[in-house]
Amino acid sequence: MIMRRLLATLIAGVVVCASTVALPAQAAAQEPREHKGEINGARYRVEVPKRWNGTLVLYSHGYIPDGFTVGQVQLSNNDETREWLLDHGYALAASEYQNKGVGYLIKEAMRDQLALLDWFNANVGKPRRTVLSGQSLGGSIATLLAERYPNRFDGALNLCAVYDPLNTFNTALDINFAVRTLLAPGEDIDLVNSRDPKAGRAALHDAINRTRETRQGQARLALAAALGNVTGWFHPHEPKPTDPAGWIRRQSDWVQWAKVDGNGTVAFADIAQRAGGNPLSNVGVNYTGQLARSGQRAAVERAYRKAGLDLRADLARLAAAPRIASERDALRHMYRYGVPTGGTRVPIVGLHTTGDAGAPPDQGRWYADQVRRNGHPDRLRQFYVERGGHCSFNAAEELTAFRALLTRIDTGHWPRHTDPRRLNAEANRFDPRFHLVAAYGESKKTMAPAFTRYSPPLTSRPSR
Repeated sequence: MIMRRLLATLIAGVVVCASTVALPAQAAAQEPREHKGEINGARYRVEVPKRWNGTLVLYSHGYIPDGFTVGQVQLSNNDETREWLLDHGYALAASEYQNKGVGYLIKEAMRDQLALLDWFNANVGKPRRTVLSGQSLGGSIATLLAERYPNRFDGALNLCAVYDPLNTFNTALDINFAVRTLLAPGEDIDLVNSRDPKAGRAALHDAINRTRETRQGQARLALAAALGNVTGWFHPHEPKPTDPAGWIRRQSDWVQWAKVDGNGTVAFADIAQRAGGNPLSNVGVNYTGQLARSGQRAAVERAYRKAGLDLRADLARLAAAPRIASERDALRHMYRYGVPTGGTRVPIVGLHTTGDAGAPPDQGRWYADQVRRNGHPDRLRQFYVERGGHCSFNAAEELTAFRALLTRIDTGHWPRHTDPRRLNAEANRFDPRFHLVAAYGESKKTMAPAFTRYSPPLTSRPSR
């Protein structure tokens, strides 16, 4: 049950670890005006500081799996980020979306966020500039809004963004397919069009739990993880694992809690219901080639040798297993509501941790490729933070990226220096309370800003 609770932060993009920071007594008179309500059944929350500077930050939360709920509508990834923005005159707004924000709601989220912006214009005032911010799957929402409504938005800050949701869920399909084929052979587990998605999820959990302590199970979990560029850096407060056994153990955590529990059979069923059919497919996928492209083949081969298993035989089992085909109309729906073109018409900044496997940093590389083909590369900047976990930034890192975006919006040029050394120097100017990093179910920990140079691997299942 503890790990199920962690999933809300791992995948949903919901900041369950953040709590509201009480303002000091002398600041009580400066507390922002708060507006709450519903628009067409979607809850919203707006905060406007006493001295509003004319900028609105519209925040899009991430994917919330079935069975998870949150309290009030979140306005930021970190509460310290929210506090700083309000203290410096920025207004904040966010919709929870329809269905209490639960499920694959990109179509609904775009509509609800635009409706909230209309409400803000009519009831608070028209912003001088409106900046999008999106976390996890919310990064896809923010990107699509920026691409399709450039007359309404001035820029976007994407945190741990799932730029290509179709890729994300096809990759999850690959991993679930490998777990079923290699760890639960012969079991009747429907991955899509399932009669009981929750039972399928439970069966895959059982398969992982009964095999993960064996060398054979660890080797096969390493293979499944490699198919989706899953790292072994699970915990943001821990250093990157250096021993192979520890790396695989943490990979198996990502596989179990992010790819099976969060993005597995229950999520597949939800997406199919919203898309009018199954949009996911592994028809024609060459898993041998996918392993080679992952950059993890040597580690997987080492695990297989240690376990006394034949890697080629397991790859042959994957190749021979019956495949899953998508339905044409459902696939079209996913492209319309989930796959951006890269047609950047406003500036976008992406921020990603290098150890993220909830939304691997290869997503940023994929989006940069789309921008080079279809957009304006000078309108995109991607920054990386050397840390494990999903969306595990501190507020100083987020605000440093935000200020770089504002410079580009206001001047038409990026800051002169955006190398990691300069970014870390900028982030270190913030008070230490803005250096807190949340971890799942634990107290926040002060961690120094960790911007770094990083080249992500190629994404395993690009949609374009």
